[in-house]
Amino acid sequence: MLTAADAGDAAALLAAVPAGRRVALVDPRFVGHLHALRLGLTDPRFPAATVPGALTAQAEARPALVRALQSTTAAVGAGAPTAVPEAGAETAPQTAAEPTTDQATGETAAPAADPAPEDPTLPGRIAAALEAEGTPVHRPALGSLVAAVPADAEQEAAAVAGLTSVDDEAVRLRSAVKAHDGFFTTFCISPYSRYIARWCARRGLTPNQVTTASLVTALVAAGAAATGTRGGYIAAGILLLVSFVLDCTDGQLARYSLQYSTMGAWLDATFDRAKEYAFYAGLAIGAVRGGDDVWTLALGAMVLQSCRHVVDFSFNEANHDAVANTSPTAALSNKLDSVGWTVWARRMIVLPIGERWAMIAVLTALTTPRIVFYALLVGCSLAACYTTAGRLLRSLTRKARRTDRAAQALADLADSGPLAQAVAAVAPGFRGAFTVPAVALLGALVMVGSALFLPYGSWLTVAAAGVYVLLSGLAVARPLKGALDWLVPPVFRAAEYVTILVLAARSDVPHAVPAAFGLVSAVAYHHYDTVYRIRGGTGAPPGWLVRTIGGHEGRTALVAVLAAVLTHASGFTTALTALAVAVALVVLVESIRFWVSSSAPAVHDEGELA
Repeated sequence: MLTAADAGDAAALLAAVPAGRRVALVDPRFVGHLHALRLGLTDPRFPAATVPGALTAQAEARPALVRALQSTTAAVGAGAPTAVPEAGAETAPQTAAEPTTDQATGETAAPAADPAPEDPTLPGRIAAALEAEGTPVHRPALGSLVAAVPADAEQEAAAVAGLTSVDDEAVRLRSAVKAHDGFFTTFCISPYSRYIARWCARRGLTPNQVTTASLVTALVAAGAAATGTRGGYIAAGILLLVSFVLDCTDGQLARYSLQYSTMGAWLDATFDRAKEYAFYAGLAIGAVRGGDDVWTLALGAMVLQSCRHVVDFSFNEANHDAVANTSPTAALSNKLDSVGWTVWARRMIVLPIGERWAMIAVLTALTTPRIVFYALLVGCSLAACYTTAGRLLRSLTRKARRTDRAAQALADLADSGPLAQAVAAVAPGFRGAFTVPAVALLGALVMVGSALFLPYGSWLTVAAAGVYVLLSGLAVARPLKGALDWLVPPVFRAAEYVTILVLAARSDVPHAVPAAFGLVSAVAYHHYDTVYRIRGGTGAPPGWLVRTIGGHEGRTALVAVLAAVLTHASGFTTALTALAVAVALVVLVESIRFWVSSSAPAVHDEGELA
């Protein structure tokens, strides 16, 4: 802590701080809660942030801060009273999430952002100067927290009264809970998991450590399920719930202690899927030990869940920055949100991760793996129909002009490989609001239908794969800006995953379906990785990666060829396994390289029900 006598002194002290360190300017008259300062000055995700009377800048915003301080000093005079420049070491962020206001009890949350009154203090003036030159300055939502610079005794008394009337630790605990969560998470987990998060924070545990503990617990649960015994199933159900509690705790710990990082973003984004799909595999192994082969059901559940997610991702990417983005359906949805019970009913209908994992855990402990997968397939199918129907209605009634960024995001999510791109390069493309998704759907129906109804191993299935390649290329020959073009990526996902599932299930080759489970897992990881990179604003994985693993149409055609060449031979299982390993190695190496690099984004999952 260094005390500056005036604005000129603050500029001199700031210049002496090493360029790679975070600095903060705090007005000496500041009155407020500690957590208000914590929110304003220690969040590592933003280059610059401010609350009334305080401002912080990280290394990347330091040059802009110097310029803003110089211009502000010139405006107010070098001898004007100023702040306390605080030179602090860089924080050590851990996981990605967003601090939000209280929704743990389902009550109306505090305003999403504070109003931005003119802050006459030096930090406030500098913040305005930073924004004027184009440097974004984050203003955290403070809710009932106090952060003020009183100008007279009356204002100081009011600030002190607000300070004593609000327990900032209670606010900090409430705000650690993720907003817009599901019913089960909100009412059955968060009321106590937030205290676990505080316990972890006070003992120096990091969110990444809790995330890893959640993964390990889920893997142990999968191993218990794989025993195929009633005791193992009961233990698996209990451990799965414990894993979910830890999964909630890691994000709450990040919000409580403001520990965020790109590594944490990657872990949090990928581990949920890894835990769930590993548990599916454990259930399938346990069922086989009990004499009931449910691998096809397990793969079907994974395919359905992955396709549900890509529908959500694709729709959101297509519409989040659309111009004139209005819809009567959206207006009705917002109106329903004003009726409390409908909010919770609608969140439960979509079977989010909390409800889904609770259902899996209870049914695993009390029934059989087959019943667990039947329940998952029925529940997720109903949820998919509900959400997709709502999105279709919104798209058909919405008057929106989609941006080039949205069209590029959909093209990246489509995951077109060299074969489809070659077709797209020479094809004129189709016009019309519904033509492109219809072409993609036709290609998917041709591919899946041939896999289902033609004799297994028929070369006609390979010919159908050629038609699928052609139609896939035609579907992406023009920018995806149509009202329903967001359907193209989910249709491609369904075509690829279901084709692999059907061909493996119909092959009657030992262990072909487990090998297909591994292949779909590897490909699905690539697709999730693409989603989170786009969300972070860095674009899709590099083109060489998509070309190397063939794109969706190349992998689908390759599996069709393998089924025809290796008919009724154990070589089909070997080929699927080798393909799964090759895709997994290439995708994981590139993904790890990207997410541990300094340019990787911090991806937030606030509001996502997963």
